Amino acid sequence: MTFDSRRRRLAAGLVLSGLASRGARAAGKTLLRISTPAVPDDWHAKMWTVFKDTLEQSAPGEFEVQVNLNAALFKQGAEPAAMARGNLELASISAFDIAKLLPEFSIFTAGYMLRDPQHQQKVFNGPIGDEMFKRVSDKLGVTVLATAYLGTRQVNLRDVRKVTTPADLKGVKLRMPGSKEWLFLGQALGATPTPLAFGEVYLGLKTGTIDGQDNPLPTVRAAKFYEVTKQLVLTSHLVDGLFIAVADTTWNAASPAQRQKLKAAAQAAARYNNDHRIQEEAQLVEFFKQQGLQVTTPDVAAFRHAVQQAYAASEQAKAWPQGMLGRINGTS
Repeated sequence: MTFDSRRRRLAAGLVLSGLASRGARAAGKTLLRISTPAVPDDWHAKMWTVFKDTLEQSAPGEFEVQVNLNAALFKQGAEPAAMARGNLELASISAFDIAKLLPEFSIFTAGYMLRDPQHQQKVFNGPIGDEMFKRVSDKLGVTVLATAYLGTRQVNLRDVRKVTTPADLKGVKLRMPGSKEWLFLGQALGATPTPLAFGEVYLGLKTGTIDGQDNPLPTVRAAKFYEVTKQLVLTSHLVDGLFIAVADTTWNAASPAQRQKLKAAAQAAARYNNDHRIQEEAQLVEFFKQQGLQVTTPDVAAFRHAVQQAYAASEQAKAWPQGMLGRINGTS
């Protein structure tokens, strides 16, 4: 073989190699691994199907979306670290997860910061959300795309009692999750917060180890707490949420058009979740009445004032951005 023929064959090989490379890039998809602790029947699981379907319609062939339910990929709370390492592209993270690394975000773990799901969306979809989510990106390396409604926590009592203000919960052994943040909330509500594992709550209510517990209404039904309680007090003391977030490495690598499509898919997923969860909560009030529970509504304004006063004087509040409480309260 002559030198010229070898050179021609080498040149042809390079051309073919380049074509193959460009073809591989054209055929390639951006991998989006999603981790969630939600079970299949939960609206928070179903919303990821909406995300996937919406993205496939708006950006066909651009992304490979893999939804991992039941904390099968990462345990709950481990998602932010996995996203920072590059092992995970998307997740729904809680305010409590964020506050561990960004103390000023703990304002959204406090009781009565948000009045209802509508107020929640207005706060996070406005200037406050823009400001706080930028802090999240700077500190955690994730970009929040949408806010999903997790549920509104209510007080569920073993025995019927008149509850109008926090003073009426004095002496009530109210089960709370074991962290100091949760126990502070129980104390701020006027009760005697009692730490107890979730799996022990049903028996604790049945035997009287605890006098009550707090959870969103769907959890009360799913755990069958209505079988061992007699009253629901609609304190609505914590409007909880989950934040659909994407790793900044993925977000920064996406084109402007892809970013727009990712955000639109996340917002469609959040709307789907929010609409169905709000509807479910409204239906559950009647369900619990049919199960024989008394459903009462206290002086929520009195509860809100007492709880916010307790938080304002707490160590947690020292980390909150100056004036943020007033801005949240003033959002309508």
